[in-house]
Amino acid sequence: MQSVRTLPIMKRPITIPSTPPSPQSLPSKTTTLRTLSSKKPRNILTNPIPEEDPKWVPLNLSRSELYLPLTFPTGQTFRWKQTGPIQYTGVVGRSHLVSLKQLDNGDVGYHFHCATSESARDALLDFLNVGISLTEVWESFKASDKRFAELATHLGGARVLRQDPLECLIQFICSSNNNIKRITMMVDFISSLGNYLGAVGGFKFYEFPSLERLAMVSEQELRAAGFGYRAKYIVGTVETLKSKPGGGMEWLAVLRKVDLPEAIVSLCSLPGVGPKVAACIALFSLDQHHAIPVDTHVWKIATRYLLPELAGTSLTPKLHNRVADAFVRTYGKYAGWAQTLLFIAELPSQKSLLNSTEEESPNSKKRKLGGITKVPKE
Repeated sequence: MQSVRTLPIMKRPITIPSTPPSPQSLPSKTTTLRTLSSKKPRNILTNPIPEEDPKWVPLNLSRSELYLPLTFPTGQTFRWKQTGPIQYTGVVGRSHLVSLKQLDNGDVGYHFHCATSESARDALLDFLNVGISLTEVWESFKASDKRFAELATHLGGARVLRQDPLECLIQFICSSNNNIKRITMMVDFISSLGNYLGAVGGFKFYEFPSLERLAMVSEQELRAAGFGYRAKYIVGTVETLKSKPGGGMEWLAVLRKVDLPEAIVSLCSLPGVGPKVAACIALFSLDQHHAIPVDTHVWKIATRYLLPELAGTSLTPKLHNRVADAFVRTYGKYAGWAQTLLFIAELPSQKSLLNSTEEESPNSKKRKLGGITKVPKE
């Protein structure tokens, strides 16, 4: 990949802990594997019941800095649940069960469901990547791309999360050649092997299981739970991580400090991890902000706007780097964040939103936005 140009992006003066937090786990419909552990799951506050009217503490993040519906249900993580109107619940810092809600004034409020400390808030801020000013990053994108400037008007607040590397890795192994419903079922199952934290909005939440706990699960048991061929990849990846010098968690953490090509090559050495999965893990958990997960959807975006000379051709492994380089040339060191918004703009729900919100120019018969051609009624 070509060298990445540096953009004058300012960061918010906020202290970010060195150890990444982990997002929330989802409920499991299957309970077979829970019996594998001889350790009884820890029960915090005796199955805490969600409060009727939780007190929301403002994060002081505007809607343009964080809009929950454009951040959580868009394929970055499969461990957060919608537990109310514009409200999502998950786990940060491995054991802090927290809900986030978009408040009426546009700010985001948070509420921890368990007894907590200042470290919990630090873990939340770290998970939300608030050290990066989304507004300033997007200003640089708008200057580079008029089409992005149009989209940003309607899709503000689509933030890239900073997940725990192990959680992100396992989730995206499950995502390979899969659909959202089945990915969520698999991630729910894996999550349910961790310590139970409590229930919110009818959903159960758990700590993500440790490598040691994951190592207790066999390929046969995962296959019986519906993982198919991905079962051998998860078991193989866990075994490979445990064999790393210093432990797998340390090995993953180091990938936050290396160049992107080295991180991709290292991740691809794990069973079941190819270039696209590696790029997702790098972008969503390893601070590799210019990583571009290239699939058929991103290929269509690239050939429509960045590489029109390749329109009508098929994506091949040889072209992956060319697509990634095109994004980096246009958007710079945070190209992965730009690609995430462009990907969101292609989702059916967002296409519908864009069609319904984009005002027509009085002098035009049709107008394109995010790949959508809208023809006004005569």
